[in-house]
Amino acid sequence: CANGFADEYVSQKISKTRWRPVSHSSLQQPDIFATGSWDNEDNKISFWSIGNNGTTGMDDGFEGDPQLLCEHKHDGDVLDLQFLDQDRIVTASSTGAVTIFRHHQNSQTISVSQSWARAHRYPCDNAPCTGVVCSSPEIVTVGEDGRIIVFRADQEGVVRVIENADSSTIHAVTYLRTSEILTVNSIGQLKLFDFRQQSNSPSQILSLSGDRVPLHCVDRHPNQQHIVATGGQDGMLCVWDVRQGNTPFSLMEAHSAEMWEVHFHPSNPDHLFTCSEDGSLLHWETSSPSDMPSFLQGGRNNSMISRSAMAPAGGNQSLINAWLSGDSSKGRLETTHMLPSQTLSVNSLDVLGQCLVCGTDGEAIFVNRQVPV
Repeated sequence: CANGFADEYVSQKISKTRWRPVSHSSLQQPDIFATGSWDNEDNKISFWSIGNNGTTGMDDGFEGDPQLLCEHKHDGDVLDLQFLDQDRIVTASSTGAVTIFRHHQNSQTISVSQSWARAHRYPCDNAPCTGVVCSSPEIVTVGEDGRIIVFRADQEGVVRVIENADSSTIHAVTYLRTSEILTVNSIGQLKLFDFRQQSNSPSQILSLSGDRVPLHCVDRHPNQQHIVATGGQDGMLCVWDVRQGNTPFSLMEAHSAEMWEVHFHPSNPDHLFTCSEDGSLLHWETSSPSDMPSFLQGGRNNSMISRSAMAPAGGNQSLINAWLSGDSSKGRLETTHMLPSQTLSVNSLDVLGQCLVCGTDGEAIFVNRQVPV
């Protein structure tokens, strides 16, 4: 149970981990997460409990060791996984399929509620679906085929396809606003698409100057929608302001190999987390020169989620400047290694409230319920 983590060894390489959302009105910490696997003979999606709701005290291990609730076979590698709502998850498959699974909490079973086979494809072959993002009932997927597809969970057909959104592989996608998405690709570009436009061309393209380093992941700042973080093949953390220019505002050395995921803390974005092929998981924290957490400087919003304060609705200048300046020399940016050292890739992480979960190629899931945010 090193570094506050409970670990669970599972007989599968974990490609994706996601917390089930909790309602913003409650002070409840997350207690259930989903995982997907890859590179196994039979891949699966699984739901786990960390036993916050009276299920602790089981005989087999520490309180809070993840307990498997149920699992279901998944065709192909799980290349992305997102919760659509409390009961449904959407998966992106290496077969090109997009599938909605329903978790039946009363019976602890999983069923397929909808599937779009070969949503992403080449003329003669399947193309892996590489990323998915959801804003219920809307689902947006991207793929190796350079397509962007919009689905609705209550419709059988496809709502919209942007056929040639990219001539290279799109690796990840996030919403910027309700009608705008941002994609990252294998030649170091960020592309912004506005669904209000009929045009299938991006409304903006940003890129790293010089090397066309493949970008693997992207996340949007939860309060400042124009600020995004990306990571890629060179392990660098890049922070961008999409309103200002077409190159990143700051580049920070993060990992010694590919960065697979980056996540701002959803309710306290002074904190950011990254994981990598190099076997590490980093916690990044911006603090202002006065050493007072920047979310306290702008007054505090009354609605609290656990012990992490919500950042003020208007955002906070010192916090924003700290991410954009990327200036660790002035002590405004601290990084902490969160896992005991290991050699195999940390493929995925998710953070919610004070709970963090990650999954590795070492067939392990690590859960930390006391993330210092």
